[in-house]
Amino acid sequence: MFNNVIKKLMFSALVIAGLFSNLYAQDHPWRAVEGWAKMTNEREWGATSAVYPGKDGTMWVGERCGKNSCVGSNDDPVLQFDREGNLINSFGAGLIDWPHGIHVDADNNIWITDAASPGSSKADRNQGQLGHQIIKFNADGEVLMTLGKPGVAGDGEYEFDMPSDVLVAPNGDIFVADGHGSQGNNRIVKYNKDGEFIKTWGVTGAEKGEFRDPHALAMDSEGKLYVGDRGNSRIQIFDQEGEWIATWTQFGRPSGLFIDKNDILYSADSESHVPWSGNWGWKRGIRIGSTDDAWVVFFIPDPGQPDLNGSTTAAEGVAVDDEGNIYGAEVGPQQLVKYEHIGWRP
Repeated sequence: MFNNVIKKLMFSALVIAGLFSNLYAQDHPWRAVEGWAKMTNEREWGATSAVYPGKDGTMWVGERCGKNSCVGSNDDPVLQFDREGNLINSFGAGLIDWPHGIHVDADNNIWITDAASPGSSKADRNQGQLGHQIIKFNADGEVLMTLGKPGVAGDGEYEFDMPSDVLVAPNGDIFVADGHGSQGNNRIVKYNKDGEFIKTWGVTGAEKGEFRDPHALAMDSEGKLYVGDRGNSRIQIFDQEGEWIATWTQFGRPSGLFIDKNDILYSADSESHVPWSGNWGWKRGIRIGSTDDAWVVFFIPDPGQPDLNGSTTAAEGVAVDDEGNIYGAEVGPQQLVKYEHIGWRP
């Protein structure tokens, strides 16, 4: 407890210091290490938006089989890397169309959202066989639970329409961000630990409690649920019953969210400052701040920022390991970038 208090005080001091500096400067305490995650010789990286730390110091990734879809591929889309970036485990071939979000629960089970989004290409998407599902695996790749109907989009209690992310609360309750892009259900769905429906909240819109592309989920130590409401360029915060608590716009247009053990929030913005995003004038990159006071203290800029014609660049998914290193899962550049911590550790 004492150590956590000291760490939060240190972070608060950095907040104050940040007020008198350029928050968007590149003098943050992380260094990009491209090529950290090493594939086997026979395959290449594809689009990647899902990354989450395991309970054993490893990193789990959902990768789209060397391109932007796993339909017809024999590659495993769920990958596990050790601390040195070596691929040590993989599974899921033939079970997932379009891995989008990932979560590792307290028992080290791996949850994947198979969004089946139409995306930018209609070449080999879904084919009506997979997608619109949540799949729970154990660390050996055994399927323990599925939610949703494969290949069937719907808005019922046990149906999804392009689910983007999934999160398991400490008590085992399951939260699903159901919706992606301009389509989908734009809602949060809650189940108990056995997959039994509890409730849903949210409709399409821009008022509090409404969503346009609920793209990411995270939970702080107090149990508050953070929703990356990407289409509205904001984070909405709720209690676990769906009661609205707050709306934050200072973390950009969030594609990915992660909250570490010290309640430091990491928000990956992969879409700001392109004409169609609705968030003109904002820089793309990873914003970092405390959930205690909501200040953005550090910013890791997107190296492709000058390109205003692309869609998604740099990190879309984001995760942090127990040493303070950040991992950015990139869809457009098709890679996983490790940002090694070289300074003060939160």
